[in-house]
Amino acid sequence: MVLSSQAAPAFVRLAAHPLRWRLLTALAASDYRVRELVTLVDEPQNLVSYHLRLLRDGGLVTTTRSSFDGRDSYYHLDLERCAEALTETGSALHPALRREALVPHLDLRRVPRLGVLFVCTGNSARSPIAEALLRQHTRGHVSVVSAGSQPKPHLHASAVRVVREGFDLDITDQRPRHWDTLTGRRFDYVISLCDKAREACPDFPDHPRRVHWSIPDPATAGDTDQASYPAFQRVAADIDTRVRHLLPALDATRT
Repeated sequence: MVLSSQAAPAFVRLAAHPLRWRLLTALAASDYRVRELVTLVDEPQNLVSYHLRLLRDGGLVTTTRSSFDGRDSYYHLDLERCAEALTETGSALHPALRREALVPHLDLRRVPRLGVLFVCTGNSARSPIAEALLRQHTRGHVSVVSAGSQPKPHLHASAVRVVREGFDLDITDQRPRHWDTLTGRRFDYVISLCDKAREACPDFPDHPRRVHWSIPDPATAGDTDQASYPAFQRVAADIDTRVRHLLPALDATRT
């Protein structure tokens, strides 16, 4: 019997390190800044930064500059890339272990009316897009709403357009709201899509799970709606990916 001399797949080499696995596990739940990850894993910042750099170089983790404090960055785990890497790892061990990436699925029968709140600053683009997409993916079985800290008078025209053209959804009649209008309402998840809103978001009853998605405001990407529209398309695609990966977490909440 001849053993293969092939090196272990890159994902195995990256994820097998105990600290990197803890970082991956933390980032699977939410986007975080370095100092928050240092607290979560209880390791020195220079060590955490070193391993985060390895995860970035390996394509598993990305960063975005914080819109709240430009000196800070948020780290984000690319779950799509992780799924691809796991598939590649299985097939590298044996062809019989090759599996197509699983499509996240929510067992609606076991999750009776979970409550999810999406927040951003203006409640005119990112959070309404997330609200519409989660409602679509769960076929209305999840109670989902969005709000903002400084709501705009109306939804951004490009937000309305991108969900219509990309997902066949009509949110024309939706209006931005202030999160103060939801005071006292219970949610299972409160998800911020804006770094500024994350810092200002109030507490809600029963300690909902707080999740942060650091997503740039697409409205700032151009001087006109037409110029910024490609940014809305990228943001909507990112939100859709994150929403689909949220579904198994919602499924696990009630099991």
